[in-house]
Amino acid sequence: MAINVDDLNTFMIDVLKELGNIGSGNAATALASMISKKVDMGVPAVKILEFKDVAEILGGEENLVVGIYFELMEDIVGNMMFALDLDSAINLTNLLYGRQKDTKDLDEMDISALSEVGNILASSYVNSLSALTGLKIFISIPSISVDMAGAILSVPAIQFGHVSDHALMIETIFEEDAKKVVGNLFLLPDINSFGKILSALGVQ
Repeated sequence: MAINVDDLNTFMIDVLKELGNIGSGNAATALASMISKKVDMGVPAVKILEFKDVAEILGGEENLVVGIYFELMEDIVGNMMFALDLDSAINLTNLLYGRQKDTKDLDEMDISALSEVGNILASSYVNSLSALTGLKIFISIPSISVDMAGAILSVPAIQFGHVSDHALMIETIFEEDAKKVVGNLFLLPDINSFGKILSALGVQ
């Protein structure tokens, strides 16, 4: 199925925004339960973009980011990735542990906590997408990396053998008091799976 991002209609974008809203709501509830505090999540910005443009969204190929990967399995094949810059990663771990850490060094405990949050977010969005499309979608256990955006993105690029595919991006912003976290969740299905998603959502 040939995909022209410019041709995607308003209905499609509305459906994807609904996916973002449902997933964000579920993620906020799960995070609030995890830290026993109210978590506010902003209305997510949803975009479909070409894979080659993802690095720019992350601040450029040399920008240092935290990437949390998942493999997509069953009816949909590909990758999912939650990516956030180091400032947001530190804010998130501070929020989770109720502390104020100023350094940008992530220790083993921080990495574990970020993996768990990434797992909560990815599961929330995958479950929402599955409910909207009727497709069976499962994710692997998370794999986390702290590296330049270009290196982070080389994993799905190598796996698919090209970088001309499309990504669904859901900007995820949540905060508790003064701690603000901005991250991007990328759904990176292979080209056949992207077509399956669009067809299941009624877009031809």
